[in-house]
Amino acid sequence: MERMVVGVGSSGSSKEYSGKMTPFVLFACMVAATGGLIFGYDIGISGGVTSMGPFLEKFFPEVYRRMQEDSTRSNYCKFDSELLTSFTSSLYIAGLVSSFFASSVTRVCGRKPSILIGGAAFLAGSALGGAAMNIYMLIFGRVLLGIGVGFANQAVPLYLSEMAPAPYRGAINNGFQFCVGVGVLAANLINYGTEKISGGWGWRVSLALAAVPASILTLGSLLLPDTPNSLIEREASHNKAKMMLQRIRGTTNIHDEFEDLIQASKISKSISHPFKDLLKKRYRPQLVMSIAIPFFQQVTGINVISFYAPLLFRTIGFGESASLMSAVVTGLVGTISTFISMLTVDRFGRRTLFLVGGAQMFVAQMIVGGVIGAKLGDHGEGLSTDWSYFVLVMIGFYVAGFAWSWGPLGWLVPSEIFPLEIRSACQSINVAVNFLFTFIVAQTFLAMLCSFKFGIFFFFGGWVMVMTLFVYLFLPETKNVPIELMDRVWREHWFWGDMVKESKAGAVDLE
Repeated sequence: MERMVVGVGSSGSSKEYSGKMTPFVLFACMVAATGGLIFGYDIGISGGVTSMGPFLEKFFPEVYRRMQEDSTRSNYCKFDSELLTSFTSSLYIAGLVSSFFASSVTRVCGRKPSILIGGAAFLAGSALGGAAMNIYMLIFGRVLLGIGVGFANQAVPLYLSEMAPAPYRGAINNGFQFCVGVGVLAANLINYGTEKISGGWGWRVSLALAAVPASILTLGSLLLPDTPNSLIEREASHNKAKMMLQRIRGTTNIHDEFEDLIQASKISKSISHPFKDLLKKRYRPQLVMSIAIPFFQQVTGINVISFYAPLLFRTIGFGESASLMSAVVTGLVGTISTFISMLTVDRFGRRTLFLVGGAQMFVAQMIVGGVIGAKLGDHGEGLSTDWSYFVLVMIGFYVAGFAWSWGPLGWLVPSEIFPLEIRSACQSINVAVNFLFTFIVAQTFLAMLCSFKFGIFFFFGGWVMVMTLFVYLFLPETKNVPIELMDRVWREHWFWGDMVKESKAGAVDLE
């Protein structure tokens, strides 16, 4: 039986799109969502290998010596090294730059080529990282990984949002973040295993195995169809796009949705410089969200856990192996919580998950900061066993809050709110801002931990409070709204409505 996809026209009258979730769409979205695997695997693997003694001894001997011998140095400062953070953060500068090139490829050539390029670049970077003989090879490999992640993160969320029927768009798009979580969990498990390899070369296995998710994405992308939205935007004849829309919706009755896609494409083709047009008043809400959402996603403090969880756990007193296992636990919590988000996001809506997750993260960070501040001294032994496990539980509580709110929704909401004419440009800004602040947080976190000590958790907790208030005031609900009819939610918003209504010229006529 067909599921009716309900949209709302600008006049206030409802439209009904015929369609259902087809096996073809499910397969295509599962393949595309594996783009999240490469992102997640890298996040998890880089944090793990930087806590391994043989890896530090080979590439960062000063940090290794400090960790082994310097008992006079603060517990919070043992891992503070600009070179060590450069290893982690170099990927994100490369991703930032490549996302703008990816925008042009995605707009001119389609979403599929960008996904293919992303997988291939990540594959090359994984090979270089596993074979690295010096710090230059290591960081160049990270740059290639960054190019891969930049292209994949630019194209995959757009692909998922354009392929999915509106009632399932949240769940399908959250599949990207679910794959990120699976990648992090897999990396943590691999790190836990390779750390035990005698001979000190386990880190090479960890880095080289990034080729597995990269191969899945590269080969899988060859099987992907392009989205009807992209086909209409790029080709003069709409026959191919019409047949594709019929195939992915599982019905021939696609007239209303097809007409809305064509109308959106006409506006898109009238715009030669989408980045310049973004500055126009009618696109102000989308511009603000394309900057604010990825910024807030990064200042949740999740990178404290994602990149440096093993180092953080070693700081509070866990051994090397226990630190890696603790990272596995938090990765498992994140993956399960993201799956819960997939099941609930289209029922409860985006705003509810944002607000609940924000409150949960705030409480957890205040408790963790308070416990570490009260119980962890500046020198000597770490926390007692009981307090260490309590901190681990609270960090798991924090990770769960992120994983069903800002984790998946930070990618879902930007990918669904942009009109077709500025979609690739806005997504590039979204990815670039995400990478920029990921780089800043990754590059400065170990130094901030050294300077702020336990106050680092209060710092990020303050930002969580700000972003939760921002969502409450300025982000409208987008669940069940067809992607090419999203303009209405801004027109009806208490803050953005007057701004959007004042400049209707060139906007998509949704009636």
